[in-house]
Amino acid sequence: MSSPDIAGILDNSKELDRLRKEQEEVLGEINKLHRKLQSTPEIVERPGDNSLLKLKMLYTQAKDMSESEVALSSQLLGQIDALLPSGTQGQHRRRIEGSEQKKKRVKADSEVPRMSPTMRSHLESLANLKGEQVAARIIQDDAGKDAGKDEWFVVKVIHFDKETREFEVLDEDPGDDEESTGQRKYKLPMSHIIPFPKRGDLSTSPDFPPGKNVLAVYPETTALYKATVVQARKRKIDDYVLEFDDDEEAQRLVPFHRVVPLPEGYRP
Repeated sequence: MSSPDIAGILDNSKELDRLRKEQEEVLGEINKLHRKLQSTPEIVERPGDNSLLKLKMLYTQAKDMSESEVALSSQLLGQIDALLPSGTQGQHRRRIEGSEQKKKRVKADSEVPRMSPTMRSHLESLANLKGEQVAARIIQDDAGKDAGKDEWFVVKVIHFDKETREFEVLDEDPGDDEESTGQRKYKLPMSHIIPFPKRGDLSTSPDFPPGKNVLAVYPETTALYKATVVQARKRKIDDYVLEFDDDEEAQRLVPFHRVVPLPEGYRP
């Protein structure tokens, strides 16, 4: 074990500590701006206000810091593994093979320190969706003609598991066809869920320009389909004028809190 190797570990540890302190500061700024927008949501409509732009910049900065933290943590793990005697590693493996419960505890303990403040805040916000309606991607696995097809519905969040990062949701209105057996529950990954904008918090509502493709709830249903924004809105609380794909009606009005970004790789 050489002094330069130890020095490298200590230097990276100091850098990691500095990075995490900066993350905490950025997270504090994000939370401060969130409180400001929640108390005075109308501020975003004032001429010259840059609150949403500032929020975007802060989240971009937090994302970059989180990625740097992961890279630095991986480098530190590699440096430490290189210094550990092979016998020590073998003894460690034998100790943790004692029981399944021990393995789970060691795994959990090793992951917690590497989770950035930004990710912890994000997971907490997802857990707070309990009881709210969200857009959910459900892949039909039946043997029929719709097998493998992506479908998006309005569902209610029952629970979010921070460990597995899975949502348990309830489809409260699965349809009135003959095969329907009432409300259905699903377990879905984070990538299959899109929160709706909040009516009372306009900072959560994107402003989609004319010509933009979006995913929106079709009027008088709980299903979401691809649509195109037809005209600009005067205020963020105004409904969107949309044209749905394969819709006989030319244009339809949809509330802003029922319109979300079109997911990448969307398959109608």
